[in-house]
Amino acid sequence: MACKHVHSAELRAPTPAQSVYREDCTQCFDSIDDPTGLNVCLYCFNGGCCSDRNHARLHQQTSKHPLVLNIKRTRKRAKRDEPPQKISKLAIAAETEEDRYDTTTSVRCYECDADVDKSSGKLPAVVDAVLKANTFARQAEVQAWEQEITPCEHTLCLKQESARQIESQDLGHCSMCELKENLWLCLQCGNLGCGRNQFGGFGGNSHGLKHTELTSHAVAVKLGSLTPDGAADIYCYACNEERTDPELVAHLAHWGINIAEREKTEKSLTEMQIEQNLKWEFSMTTQDGKELKPIFGEGFTGLKNLGNSCYLASVLQCLFSLPAFAARYYHPKEPPPSAQLPAEDLETQLRKVADGILSGRYSYPDTDVVASEDSAYIPHQKGLAPAMLKHLIGRGHEEFSTMRQQDAFELLLYLLKLVTRSPHPSLTQDPVNAFRFVMEQRLQCISCNRVRYRSDEQDNISIPVPVRRKLRVINSDSSDEKPKDEFEPVTLKECLDIFTGAEEVELTCPACNSKAGFTKRSLFKTFPDVLAVNARRFELVNWVPTKLDVPVVVGDDPFTLDAYMSSGQQDGEDPLPEEAAADPASRFSPNQAALEQLEAMGFPRVRCEKALHATGNTDADTAMNWLFAHMEDPDIDAPLQITASGSGGGGVDAERVEMMAAMGIGAPQARKALKETGGDVNRAVDWVFSHPDDQGDFEDDDDAAAAAAASSSTTATEGASRAGNSDLPAKFRLQSIVCHKGASIHAGHYVAFIRKHIPDESGEAWVLFNDEKVVKAVDVEEMKKFAYVYFFGRMQ
Repeated sequence: MACKHVHSAELRAPTPAQSVYREDCTQCFDSIDDPTGLNVCLYCFNGGCCSDRNHARLHQQTSKHPLVLNIKRTRKRAKRDEPPQKISKLAIAAETEEDRYDTTTSVRCYECDADVDKSSGKLPAVVDAVLKANTFARQAEVQAWEQEITPCEHTLCLKQESARQIESQDLGHCSMCELKENLWLCLQCGNLGCGRNQFGGFGGNSHGLKHTELTSHAVAVKLGSLTPDGAADIYCYACNEERTDPELVAHLAHWGINIAEREKTEKSLTEMQIEQNLKWEFSMTTQDGKELKPIFGEGFTGLKNLGNSCYLASVLQCLFSLPAFAARYYHPKEPPPSAQLPAEDLETQLRKVADGILSGRYSYPDTDVVASEDSAYIPHQKGLAPAMLKHLIGRGHEEFSTMRQQDAFELLLYLLKLVTRSPHPSLTQDPVNAFRFVMEQRLQCISCNRVRYRSDEQDNISIPVPVRRKLRVINSDSSDEKPKDEFEPVTLKECLDIFTGAEEVELTCPACNSKAGFTKRSLFKTFPDVLAVNARRFELVNWVPTKLDVPVVVGDDPFTLDAYMSSGQQDGEDPLPEEAAADPASRFSPNQAALEQLEAMGFPRVRCEKALHATGNTDADTAMNWLFAHMEDPDIDAPLQITASGSGGGGVDAERVEMMAAMGIGAPQARKALKETGGDVNRAVDWVFSHPDDQGDFEDDDDAAAAAAASSSTTATEGASRAGNSDLPAKFRLQSIVCHKGASIHAGHYVAFIRKHIPDESGEAWVLFNDEKVVKAVDVEEMKKFAYVYFFGRMQ
């Protein structure tokens, strides 16, 4: 009997704006590659597995959509040669799905409980449209390894000097040395300069950059990257970004270069970035050159790189290795959450990722890869593609919605806030509570010795890493290449000592009116179950924040943080009076020495004052880092406004601070955000997410907080009093790390090292999670020295 549903009015092809989930189940990672395939709803295009979990049937029962398209995909057997073939941009573009897979389809009606002829009714057009539609994974693959490159004012408004013939291809060489490769043509004057060594592939002495410093000419093109179709590497030194030039053909013709006759002879910047991202392949071997043996099983599932998504994979692996996140989201015996749109539901996607990573269901060797007889290659697992979760995390976010590499620590903070703001069913707890603790700040007037204490809840700390360069040994026979800096190692204790150390701030005392200033120190009032630590290893080089490879020595043995516990207000200490916060505008006086240094660098006075106020009025370096991070703020040139508190002052509303605290936003960040946005809570939340590095305002700017701080050192907000634990000893041990390789946190590659019990081995060992590859680590001691984010677990 023919199925009556094939003529349904609701049955129609997906529009270009609709998402079609035809690669993996929206509620687990079962996919079209499984023996039973994937059932795609032909009404709403939800993808559901049809194996033992049968989420497709569950979807039909809740949606009442009867028709599904079953898709099964079989990988064509690939033979793995030795050494492994490198990924390239061209390979990604050239290999199609048909080249890699055999695909079969069928249609089934749940209500009729029968298979349906695909050629009947409206099915042919609908099925064809579903198979041709883009998916999350396809969109990620198309954009993988690509940068979003745009023109800038310097390329759009380029004015060229008098035309002349430029020697190119084999005839030209750098104007300052004899290099004939890695040549960059200044589009303004026609100068040829060699590139920077780290970008060149053939080496370089940075004479192209030197030319820019001498002439202020901003735009250059890499000659070896020119192709007849008009593709080329164009760099703007003024923007310090790769750019495009809509008039490149004309600009090159001005110097006698016909782009149609050019042949690409060197790697592009994108191709070299791919190689940089893949350099961790070399660390997947032992000292004798053999590939590390993969690990499989529960808790050892890798995540695919969706295109510059290693920052996400590393953070997710570390989070779901924690008991709090596993207990909250991993429920293998329970049905998935009831959500009308599972792919758009954060709870569903977090539980999907937890099941994928922790269950071991997907952790097995890739059976589609067969090693040759002479190859020592051991197949890794395919890895899971968390495309739906990545989409939800990035939705509405200016950076995380792109395919560009991102800062893993910024992602961690953003993800913790998203988790906290999401609903948590009864009998479950916010897993971010494991990260929360209370810092207590102590201010003491240098003149009258009166004190003020305030407590603020946090979920991480960012510690400064002191920079001590080793003395260089100058070799007279060396080339012009600048030797790489080496740094003396520092200990974690030294970093914590600096973080909790006393510093002087220039404020006018409201009790004695002295301008001598205050000493300020922050210590732990409580300790979390998991302490997330970001190691700041950055320095301004040519006005660009550059990551420094300063080794931080962190041992595997437990250690205590008891020495950093605040003792609170002591007997005999006189608190600052409650009316001390009456006029914050009058008590802020910019650090004059720092202000003069910043103005001497060319920063406007308004920006300098705002930067000093935002960074605690301490020093020019800290304020300068803040300025570089906030150059694009729309209100960067607005005069500094410090709202006075008091009954008529209109200060920060304590209730609004508490509202934001309920969303997981610390009080200092909430106060700063509310000030910057005129007290609008919605705008303030957006401000916090767009300024993740801003530590907030620790000053006493509202009456309620002032009264609380003045009355007792132990008084804190209700939320802060619940965060963390003050029991001693506070013993911690390193549990996992996120490591980064590359000169910038927005490029390079991230991996995670996690301490785990390995099957069939006694005790714990370090495991490396490098995208989809999961292996027992061999170089973790070296990696710990250069980790970007540390997760320390509290020991009971």
